[in-house]
Amino acid sequence: MAHLGDAADIIWILIGLAILAAFLIPFLQKRRIVRNRLAAMRLIETKRRSRVITIIHRQETMTLLGFPIYRYIDIEDSEQVLRAIRLTPPEMPLDLVLHTPGGLVLASEQIACALKRHPGKVTVFVPHYAMSGGTLIALAAAEIAMDPDAVLGPIDPQLGTQQGGYYPAASVLSALKEPNPHRDDLTIILGDMAKKAIDQVYNVVYSLIKDKMPEEKAQELAKMLSDGHWTHDYPISFGQLKGMGLPVNDRLLPEIYGLMDLYPQSGLRRPSVEFIPTPYLPPERRPRKGDSEII
Repeated sequence: MAHLGDAADIIWILIGLAILAAFLIPFLQKRRIVRNRLAAMRLIETKRRSRVITIIHRQETMTLLGFPIYRYIDIEDSEQVLRAIRLTPPEMPLDLVLHTPGGLVLASEQIACALKRHPGKVTVFVPHYAMSGGTLIALAAAEIAMDPDAVLGPIDPQLGTQQGGYYPAASVLSALKEPNPHRDDLTIILGDMAKKAIDQVYNVVYSLIKDKMPEEKAQELAKMLSDGHWTHDYPISFGQLKGMGLPVNDRLLPEIYGLMDLYPQSGLRRPSVEFIPTPYLPPERRPRKGDSEII
């Protein structure tokens, strides 16, 4: 009986250790990733003598129920970015890494205006996409360094509805142009809000780009980005942005890609894209059979 009791104690100890490891290992892994992220940011800062700020939003999955939570630019983000700018000497350059689907107009505008006022050079790096509010922030930069396949997006405002969805402000105004004797007051109020929202976004965009191009072109571009010229999720390519006269280039730092690897998606899901994460030599540079190799 004593042997059975000892075996039961060992089993419970092992179960306790397994439970402890289940909580402790993810915590230690997260600490390691955070430490590596800070080291990667410090490497870029040392190389460019700048302050690096990241606004990176991934889609995360809750552990218990498994439904997606979408991250976006919010007031907490603007508070943190403004604090980082305040802690930066006026003459020091700012490097902002952007990867976001967009977010609140208020938060995005706060960040953009703070970047615009910073005396030092502001560079925005876009490794993949910076849509909507992310584009608004990017327009504040003196330089937008992008991956050749990265995209920005329109900044036309979206209005929330009582049903919980969102309508493009430009589409609301288009609908109001159609005759409808049964139109209710709420729709008319929504139309009034839509016009004000478009005008407000236009003014912010114009103020951010007016010193980057001629007056007439700045007005035209501000109107194009804010008045629903495209659907809200339309990807504006590198070539289009360059044609618009924006200060974009494809000189994205290699270190930015390494930094993005340190912001992984939730590990609870099976990855939908997989590859061997090592660079390959072009076919003409690969050693052929029988060739001597130098390691």
